[in-house]
Amino acid sequence: MPAVTKVLVLGGGLAGTATAILLAQAGVAVDLVESKADVAAIGSGITLQGNALRELRRLGVWPRAKAAGYPYDCLGLRAPDGTLLAEIPDVRSGGDDLPATMGMPRPALARILLDRARETGVKIRFGDTVTSFDQDGSGVEVTLASGTGDRYDLVIGADGVRSATRRMLGIDVEPRPTGMGIWRAFGPRPASVTHTDLYYGGASYIAGYTPTGEDSLYAYIVEDAQDHSGLTPEEQLAAMCRLASAYHGPWDEIRSTLDDPSRVSYTRFETHVVPSPWHRGRVVLIGDAAHSCPPTLAQGGAQALEDAAVLAELLLTRDVVDEDLWAEFIARRHDRARTVVEASNQLGRWLLDHEQGDVPGLVRRIGTLVSQPA
Repeated sequence: MPAVTKVLVLGGGLAGTATAILLAQAGVAVDLVESKADVAAIGSGITLQGNALRELRRLGVWPRAKAAGYPYDCLGLRAPDGTLLAEIPDVRSGGDDLPATMGMPRPALARILLDRARETGVKIRFGDTVTSFDQDGSGVEVTLASGTGDRYDLVIGADGVRSATRRMLGIDVEPRPTGMGIWRAFGPRPASVTHTDLYYGGASYIAGYTPTGEDSLYAYIVEDAQDHSGLTPEEQLAAMCRLASAYHGPWDEIRSTLDDPSRVSYTRFETHVVPSPWHRGRVVLIGDAAHSCPPTLAQGGAQALEDAAVLAELLLTRDVVDEDLWAEFIARRHDRARTVVEASNQLGRWLLDHEQGDVPGLVRRIGTLVSQPA
C-alpha cells in the first residue's frame, strides 16, 4: 500500500502536473489546484533535454509530446554575422532511444500534461488558492479561497518561483536576480533552422533560437537585466528587433517575421535553492518552488520533472510518510538540483564578467550527471 491515498497538489506547471499524473495512475486520489485561470495559454517555447524526455515517457505522454515538438541532436555555434563556427553533438541524456533535445511550445506541453492528468483521474481546479494549512501527525486540513476545503495525507507545493506555499511554511528564501534578462519571441520556423543555434558576441551576451515544431520556433536574446515594464507591447517588439539587427544568417529571416507584439516578452533571470529539507511536516516543495535557475543549460523543466518522478516513486513504494522517506528524497534531489542551478549561474557569470570559462567542460559535466536517472 502506498504511503498516501489522498494528495493535494498546488500548481499546474510541469512539477505539479507530473506528480499528479504519476500518483493518480497508481490509484492515489489527487486534487490539483492552480491559481491561474489557464496554464495552457502561458509561455512561448521550451527546450527539453533528454532527461526531461525520459520523464515524459514515464508519464505516458512521449508520443504526444514528440508529435507536438521538434527533436534534434546537435547545437550550433555562430558568429554575429551568421557564420557557422561549429556543430556540437548533444549528449543523449535520456538514453540512446530518445533524442538528445527537443523544442516545443510551452502551451502545447501544458495541454498534453493536463489532458493526461484528467485521463488518470486527477481533479483539477483553476483560479483558486490555499488560504490556510492546519497540520497534525497524519494529515493536513486545507482551506481554499473559494471557501471549500478538505483533508489530505500530503500537500505538494509546486506553485512556482513565487511560491505562496513556501511563504506559508515560513521558509524565508526568495529568488535573487542574476544580472541578466532575456527577450523571447515565438514565431514561424525558417527551413534553415533545424536545431538550436547560439550566437556569442555582438550587441548582446547571447542570441539564439530553438525549433519548437515543423512551423514554429522561439527566439531569444540575453542582455543586462533592465526594467522594461514601462514599455508598451509595440515598444517591446521594437526593442527586441533592434537587438536582433546585430545578428545575421537565419536571424535575418527570423527578424523579418517578428511582427506580433503579443508574442514578445521580457524576463529577468533569477535563481534560488531552498536549503534542505524541502518539507515541513506533511507539506513539501518541489520544482521552481524549491529551486530555480536561468535557462543557460535548459535544465529547469527537466529538474522539475525529476523532482516529480522521485517524489512519486517514494510515495508509492513506501508505506508511511516519515523522516526516512524525506531523507531519501532530499538525498536524491537536493544536491543534484543545486549542482544544476550552480552550473547554470556559472555560465551566466562568465558572460557577465567577459571571462573565457570552460563552457564545454561544464556542459559535459552536467550532461554526464543528468544522464544518470535521478
